Amino acid sequence: MTTKSFLIGCSLVALSAAGAWAEGSSQRGWAEIKDASGKTVGAAVLTEQKDGVLVNLKVSGLKPGLHAFHVHETGDCTGPDFKSAGGHFNPFHKHHGMKNPEGKHAGDMPNLEVQPDGSARASVLAEGTTLGPGPGSLLKPGGTALVIHASPDDNLSDPAGNAGARVACGVIRAKAE
Repeated sequence: MTTKSFLIGCSLVALSAAGAWAEGSSQRGWAEIKDASGKTVGAAVLTEQKDGVLVNLKVSGLKPGLHAFHVHETGDCTGPDFKSAGGHFNPFHKHHGMKNPEGKHAGDMPNLEVQPDGSARASVLAEGTTLGPGPGSLLKPGGTALVIHASPDDNLSDPAGNAGARVACGVIRAKAE
């Protein structure tokens, strides 16, 4: 059994291949989420599903409240501003926002609610994405990244929903067997 461990706040979180990955899925990924100072604040486990990629995220040490949470187009999390991750992952050339009647970016996801203790968990389906080949691949050449923003996403404004600064980032990687 493969186990990856991450220090989150004061607790060690182990992501076990036996427990964290969906049964029967052949495509899996993960991301170590770091803040602007380079400190690991969490991890995400990604699992291929029928209609997209399920992103299971656990973070701590963030400011309480709502934060935008997106897949960005480039697998580079150079701090402290994470602008190296580029814009939202948008391989199908849609408009921004889950409330946009003309569709949404493949990387648009619901806001992340950070609890008063600075922790958050989310399980979100990134619809239309894949961990396999194709235009919606999160493991495309150049990679992609998960980014948490300082403010909530308004789910409508182009190009990024007025989500504010990028406060945490993790490069999406294929799961090592």
